[in-house]
Amino acid sequence: MNEENPAMIAARNSWRCVQAGDREGWLALMSEDVCIEDPIGVAPTNPTGEGVRGKAAVGEFFDKNIARNELSVETHESRTAGSESAHVLTLRTRFPNGTTAIVRGLFTYLVDAEGLLTNLRGYWEMDDMSFETPPESDVPAE
Repeated sequence: MNEENPAMIAARNSWRCVQAGDREGWLALMSEDVCIEDPIGVAPTNPTGEGVRGKAAVGEFFDKNIARNELSVETHESRTAGSESAHVLTLRTRFPNGTTAIVRGLFTYLVDAEGLLTNLRGYWEMDDMSFETPPESDVPAE
C-alpha cells in the first residue's frame, strides 16, 4: 500500500476532520460534485439510495449525521490502487443520549486529479450495525 497515495491522504484527512467535528475542513477535501453513499443503497443516511450529491447536500449530511454526535474511526486494514483507497473500518457514533452505534464495513475513497474526494462509499448494511446503551447513570442530562 502506498501511504502517499492521494486517496489514502484524503481518507486519513476525512477521518481526522470527522472525528474533530471540523465541517469546513471536511468539505474542503471534496470536489464540487462529490457523492457520498454511506451506506450504499437505501438507508436513513441515503434515503433515495442514490447517494448524497454535491457539497451543499454533503454539508447538510455533516450537520445531520456528524456534527451532533461524537465519532471515532478505527482502521483495521487499508489498500490503495490508482486514485482510490479501500479500508476496513469500525465506525462508532455516540449520540447525545449516550447510545453508541457501531458498524464495521468496507469504505472506499476516490479522488480526482487534484486529490479532492469525488466518491465516498460505505459497504455495509443497517443489519450490520449494533448499539450500546450506557448504564442509566452515564446518560447525559438533557
